[in-house]
Amino acid sequence: MKNVLITGYRAHELNIFSQKHRGIGFIQQAIANKLRPLVEEGLEWVITPGQYGVDLWACETVIAMKRQYPGLKLSILTAFSNPEESWKDDKKNYFQSLLPGVDYYASVSKGAYDGPWQFKARDELLLRKTDGVILVYDEDAGEGSPKYMKEMARRKEQQGEYRIITISSEDIQSIADEESWRELDGGV
Repeated sequence: MKNVLITGYRAHELNIFSQKHRGIGFIQQAIANKLRPLVEEGLEWVITPGQYGVDLWACETVIAMKRQYPGLKLSILTAFSNPEESWKDDKKNYFQSLLPGVDYYASVSKGAYDGPWQFKARDELLLRKTDGVILVYDEDAGEGSPKYMKEMARRKEQQGEYRIITISSEDIQSIADEESWRELDGGV
């Protein structure tokens, strides 16, 4: 796998409303755990849609991993230009702080938001440009925005060479539990 798409829930779908939320670190660790073996097998590019939530936390994870894996590249492909324009200042500043660590940033549609067709065009391009997806999604948790990407990826997987790697709530909880045990061991 040379190029992987990473996406998943938006922050609000996980009830995360602050960049200081402890769960973000566990999600980032789960992403790093899935990425590391892929990078060691030759992964070159991580591509994300750049939406606030898993997409940007994945960007932050990849930027940190680039210290250990300097050949790893990061791309954000948004559905339309300046998606952060309508975000609150803290989210907008976070997005802007990540851009210097991104190797390629572009929008599928050069204009502002014009309709849902832009998201569909973006998702189709992301799937065309990647060999697989790391998807933070839990089917048992109910509906959510990653459901549509999973359906599209599954169709592509059935047509041939496409790999779907999921990160479930159990994966993230396992990391959180390990951290809690480490804290307990250190505190005794």
